[in-house]
Amino acid sequence: MRSKRHSTLAWVLGLALVALVFDGYDLVIYGAVMPEMREPGGLIFQALSPEHQQALQASIGLDKDSLTDPMREAIAAASAIGGSLGSYALIGVLVGALALGTFGDRVGRRIPMLGSIAWLSIGMAITATTESVVTFGIMRFITGLGIGALVATTAAIISEFAPAGRKNLANAIVYSGVPLGSMLSALAAILWLDDLGWRGLFWIGALPLVTLLPLAYFKLPESVLWLEARGQHDEALAASEATGVPVPADPIWPPVAQEKSGFATLFTRQEIVATFLLGGLSATGLLLVYSLNTWLPQLTQPALGEQSSLALLLALNLGAVIGGLTGSLFADRFGVRNVIAAFFGLGAVGIVLATTAASPRTLVLLIIVIALVGMGTSGTQTLIYGFVANYYPVRSRAAAGAWAAGFGRLGGVAGPLLGGLLAALFPEDLPRVFYVLAGFCVLGVVLALAVPRRDPVD
Repeated sequence: MRSKRHSTLAWVLGLALVALVFDGYDLVIYGAVMPEMREPGGLIFQALSPEHQQALQASIGLDKDSLTDPMREAIAAASAIGGSLGSYALIGVLVGALALGTFGDRVGRRIPMLGSIAWLSIGMAITATTESVVTFGIMRFITGLGIGALVATTAAIISEFAPAGRKNLANAIVYSGVPLGSMLSALAAILWLDDLGWRGLFWIGALPLVTLLPLAYFKLPESVLWLEARGQHDEALAASEATGVPVPADPIWPPVAQEKSGFATLFTRQEIVATFLLGGLSATGLLLVYSLNTWLPQLTQPALGEQSSLALLLALNLGAVIGGLTGSLFADRFGVRNVIAAFFGLGAVGIVLATTAASPRTLVLLIIVIALVGMGTSGTQTLIYGFVANYYPVRSRAAAGAWAAGFGRLGGVAGPLLGGLLAALFPEDLPRVFYVLAGFCVLGVVLALAVPRRDPVD
């Protein structure tokens, strides 16, 4: 029975990890290809007025001191369009998580997971064929719907299959797929952007349709805990026999409470404060994740060059992987709440240090500092998803994940827009942009410490 459970856990963790790798790929690939889309002939360039097109084309290769006012206006206009496009997918994630994520509390964990993988893959494929900013933005929104449902469902799945005492570690392993996918997208842009163009890189994001989805269909089981919680005892026993996951000895969920599932359980008098604090915590983390992944190459490219700025994306997301895994080990021992606060503090320090090292002569030091930033931002967001999933009982776990992913995406939507606004307002003042982001790390510390303590639930 134990070996069967280990095999089941390995498949569940592996499938969820790979699914979130493609979520992370989608997260960063737009930021990595945005410079090409702003070049003459690119989608963003085509959306500019003829005057702005002419001024932007004339600014290519000039240093900031040589830019004219019309050139600065054109750069600001392109930045605004770029930031808006970066937010459309996140709006889709918000809607998808809130509208579709709660299905997991009613129809199970397996069906939403399979549907999300298919939706994400098809969306990426269609996006690769778009010919205008409008259709590109629409498809980014539609693709985001599937990503939102995927992120919300994954947190519930991991919480219910992982053994007690290892839930934060299991969550960190799976959610490290997001920064890992971000690393792969940055690497793909470095290696293949010139040869494949942005369309080819988006086609890579459609691969789960023919690789991951068939495996998940045959190897992803339904949650024993969910079946038992829904009163489907015979089905839970059969799933337990097949997966090795034990059926709880005590009832998880009194039958009279079966109608009270999903969001209704999150906004009771007892839960509402924690629900909004956790939503705000997720929003703060995702604002940092999306603003940095979208705008870090744009903010550092003038000083460092294209290849070096993309290398910083690799460092940022490598730090996120390391941060999520190491943070989970501390979280299982010392409590996830305190570890999240400490890691946000680390992110604030790293962001401030990054402002002192942004030059080609200190590139190695900057890469190390940016890795610390990744530990304290994207790595911390990994811990937040586990915190939320394990904070609530089975009957509301998918809804809690949907809330964290959906409400949190308000921060994700604001991130690219904030980066575009700051880049437009302070095009020659990189430190000021980073100081604003450091302030959000401090806000994350405050929110984490304000979440009420409670005993672990299962």
